[in-house]
Amino acid sequence: MDNYEDSLPSSSSPASWSPSSPPTTPEISDDGFEIERLPSPFESRHVSNGSPTFVLVIGGLGYIGSHTVLELLRGGQNVIIVDNLSNSYESVLDNIKLLAANHCKAEGIPVPLIHFHRLDYRSRSMRFLLESYTDLVMTIDAGGQQNMTYRSRIESVIHFAAYKSVVDSLKHPLQYYQNNVCGLVSLLQQLDKYGIHNFIFSSSATVYGTKSNSGRPLQEEDVVHHAEEHVDSAGTSSVLQPSAVGLSCPYARTKYFSEAILADVAAANAAWRIVALRYFNPVGCDPSGLLGENPRGEATNLYPVLTQVLAGVRKSLDVFGTDWATPDGTAIRDFIHVLDVARGHMAAMAWNAACGDGFRAFNLGSGSGTSVLEAVRSLEAAAGRSIPLTWSGRRPGDVGVCVASTERAQNELGWSPRESVAQCAADLWNFVKRRMARDGASEFALQV
Repeated sequence: MDNYEDSLPSSSSPASWSPSSPPTTPEISDDGFEIERLPSPFESRHVSNGSPTFVLVIGGLGYIGSHTVLELLRGGQNVIIVDNLSNSYESVLDNIKLLAANHCKAEGIPVPLIHFHRLDYRSRSMRFLLESYTDLVMTIDAGGQQNMTYRSRIESVIHFAAYKSVVDSLKHPLQYYQNNVCGLVSLLQQLDKYGIHNFIFSSSATVYGTKSNSGRPLQEEDVVHHAEEHVDSAGTSSVLQPSAVGLSCPYARTKYFSEAILADVAAANAAWRIVALRYFNPVGCDPSGLLGENPRGEATNLYPVLTQVLAGVRKSLDVFGTDWATPDGTAIRDFIHVLDVARGHMAAMAWNAACGDGFRAFNLGSGSGTSVLEAVRSLEAAAGRSIPLTWSGRRPGDVGVCVASTERAQNELGWSPRESVAQCAADLWNFVKRRMARDGASEFALQV
């Protein structure tokens, strides 16, 4: 693993550890960790043996990661963020802190801890990070013998750090397999070494492949990784077998392979509790307008591209495919507000800690489909202006219809989406307006 990029030094202050943390090793200091903390005491319910416990969020300054971190902090969880800033900005951390502090002040509760480590999760620095959050504790065995053992203060891990562009994966498949699959394997080995076995994985609806074109909402049972018994709504029992149909790009295959690896790991070791969350199409942003989708690279998702057209960065929106078997000929997607996705992680983490057993997948979608043209109209209504369109052919790897069944998440996680597509559009436009008012359209163009 040492051939990967080492952790990157932060441009701001040197590392500063909380008093309860063990001394850092020289390698950690040499690798330039930065750990930031909001200046407030942690909540007592998140303290074990006198030390705070944490949720580790890998890729925590990205689009979905940042909103999930904010929801964790609002829920009173102490958070460790690992992010190499390859597709995000450190300024996101300041906005997370501000929003969390405002929420906690309004609720009259202490602000949880937030530690930030700028590093690549595949680098050797990850081992030192996990080691630094490990305490030596005393245990007593069945015979009354006292023993010293190591216990991690990281209670759960949420893993977002994957490359995610369908088109880019077709151009650079090895990069996708190296980061998304090989990186995951090394991470699991490290976590297992330190006894960290509660794991939430950022998966994707792309694992369903061409099953998306079945004409019905996609169920988790449509893609399984081990044979399992299933009883359908009519009471008919059957045995489902692992299969992958029509995975049309390397990105989709990395997500499918990663899920299969996680299922195998959980089957081999009962200590693991693993949840894979299959996202459909997260959109929108926090209503404050301080957090949003702001990648360093080229925007490829529909709504970020729409905002670039509205900001004058692009002349028009390319609509890929007008001959799909849909009412208006454009592709249908299941758009879900990113805050609902973040809440889904909270629900999954709570469920996993309480009754998780092995590997379990859940869809995170709205359960209803919206065509590309309908999505355009929703943002036009929010912005009060028209969006020029360029009609283009289908892209390689695309499917016509992709909509989630959310029954399993509702029944088992107690989770259901709250926000509408119209709210997604309104919150996104609020984010764009704030950015343009602050930076101007030219600066906006440089950072989207």
